[in-house]
Amino acid sequence: MLKTKFCVLIALYCSCILDVTIASNDDHSHHNSDSKERVNDAFHRQVRHYSGGEHHSEYDHEAILGSRDAAEEFDRLPPEQAKKQLQLLAIKMDKNKDGEIDKEELVQWILRSFKMLNKEDSDERHEESDTNDDGFITWDEYVDENYGISPFDESKTDPEQDLTQDKKMFLEDKELFAASDLDRDGRLNANEFLSFSHPEEFRYTSKILLRRTMEDKDLDRDGFLSFEEYLGDDGKGKDKEWHLVEKDRFDYDYDADRDGRLNETEVLSWLTPDDQESAEREAEHLIDSSDDNLDGLLTIQEIADHHETFVGSEATDFGQHLQNPYKFKEEL
Repeated sequence: MLKTKFCVLIALYCSCILDVTIASNDDHSHHNSDSKERVNDAFHRQVRHYSGGEHHSEYDHEAILGSRDAAEEFDRLPPEQAKKQLQLLAIKMDKNKDGEIDKEELVQWILRSFKMLNKEDSDERHEESDTNDDGFITWDEYVDENYGISPFDESKTDPEQDLTQDKKMFLEDKELFAASDLDRDGRLNANEFLSFSHPEEFRYTSKILLRRTMEDKDLDRDGFLSFEEYLGDDGKGKDKEWHLVEKDRFDYDYDADRDGRLNETEVLSWLTPDDQESAEREAEHLIDSSDDNLDGLLTIQEIADHHETFVGSEATDFGQHLQNPYKFKEEL
């Protein structure tokens, strides 16, 4: 089996965020097994929704269903059954029970689905690494499953010596593992593993991402990142157009106070993009695609009439309910 390393190699992680062509075949992968890099969910979602100049409807389906497996299962339903199931789901989206779903209700549903997708992905990875099937992952289990062997003797590490990428990955994974082990029992249950596999979602693990990034990229140790430090080695060999795009992103997306450099708060917003923006864009897209009377709201019938759009969206969590019909009925 191809071993996937849950690395926190910050330089490559940042490179992944810089390069908007990273969309991969694994929709919610947090690590590129070829380049050993971490992929942020929120950023990855923005990229894969529209990549190569095309809209990808499978993103819409998962956003609505909150489960890749469920989205696939829904695709196999007869159209009439799919419409009926989607109508039940639309009723759940309508929090104020006025018969219509506004943008904010849709955004909140999508955000919920994103969290469920992350949990689904994390649980799958937890199961893969839990080699003795006891419901927990020890550090030794993780190392054996994802590295094979420890890449170096930690007791002989010289902090002044430059570490190889494998050594950095190993040390950074170990630090994240320890931070995620909330009960300090030396192992991670499925809930603890979520912060290890998705560190950008939790304050206590995102702080590690920030510190590692500053250690790696803040070359003059002034506590800020200049544009040159932000690019680092990623800018080498890139053309002028690429640099202009990154400069625009640096100036207008990340440099909130417009002082020409990124402070730690701004760096953190770069490293951990908020799902809110992705959810709002997805909600706007779904409304634009299904709002037949152009009133800015979606009725239950409009959603049912456009069921092919909605059940191709990972934002709505419909597939999760297909797999657990009792839970679905309870939550209605």
